[in-house]
Amino acid sequence: MRDFSYQKKWTKLLTPQIVSYLTTIHEYKGRQELIATRHADILQNLVEIARIQSTESSNKIEGIYTSDERLKKIVMDKTTPHSRDEYEIAGYRDVLNTIHESYEHIPIKPALLLQLHRDMYKFEEARIGGSWKSIDNRIEESDEAGNRKVRFQSVSAVETPEAMEHLCKAYQEILADVQVDPLLVIPMFILDFLCIHPFLDGNGRMSRLLTLLLLYKNEYFVGKYISIEKIIETTKDQYYDALQASSAGWHEGNNDYMPFVIYMLSVITAAYREFMERTELVEERKVSKPDRIEEMLRKKLGTFTKTEIQKEFPNIGQATIQRTLSKLQKENKIIKIGGGRYTKYRWNWDNEE
Repeated sequence: MRDFSYQKKWTKLLTPQIVSYLTTIHEYKGRQELIATRHADILQNLVEIARIQSTESSNKIEGIYTSDERLKKIVMDKTTPHSRDEYEIAGYRDVLNTIHESYEHIPIKPALLLQLHRDMYKFEEARIGGSWKSIDNRIEESDEAGNRKVRFQSVSAVETPEAMEHLCKAYQEILADVQVDPLLVIPMFILDFLCIHPFLDGNGRMSRLLTLLLLYKNEYFVGKYISIEKIIETTKDQYYDALQASSAGWHEGNNDYMPFVIYMLSVITAAYREFMERTELVEERKVSKPDRIEEMLRKKLGTFTKTEIQKEFPNIGQATIQRTLSKLQKENKIIKIGGGRYTKYRWNWDNEE
């Protein structure tokens, strides 16, 4: 059985690059806490956007889809799921909500991880949730020709329960050391979880839910306002590269956690940076819906569509969005491209002073 103790491993990660990430995140964390305290009512809009984006992106990484309209209704619990993909989306939504609302009461223990996994599959007819894998599984990848090969052989089914016990115990023990920064331990734990691959299905989505849970339990709440899952989805090539680099030699106990730790710290930093960008105007005034749309569009590179604006602001009605676009066109702040269902817009930088 592999040694999961982190006591002698975390100090090797204190490189100048990682220390710089840690310093930046700690600074952002303090600023975010002040903003969240002052403007909790306004930031509720970010919470709802993040819930939709997190549910969409984490499932999309695994090839689980539904339409934008159906996704929004499922996340807002305004419809019932109609397909297997929608069952899985609804399950993810419920576990995400549980973490948002009850993270303080979810200890990092195998029984609780099994319960979260069970809830993620509660809409499925097949009983695949809430149990460790019963057969050995492996992580495969396909090349451009469609040929599949084994990228990583995970822990055997027989050894999985004991491995998860050791992993959770190691996490609890290392966090008892006040000298250890949880931001180092969280990616290490997630990497080990993925290498164990304890479930027959849902390991990737569970790893992202656990990332959010561990961040919340250590008082890093940026994922409540900015979707960490969406940032991972948009950088999934780097995600898989870092995962592969850090899992090499894992069974022998000589793998290098650094690539995955650096990647995850970069994701958390990006989330905090996006939070600051989205809330910088909140510190000055309560921003109207048209002003929020205009501010978002001004920062957007390239073209954008009305649908993209609706996804960004699910609480703003289509009529308000259309009025804002018409107003911005009249003011020559945006340029309309095409027509009908193919209509796009772009910010008119030539009109800037």
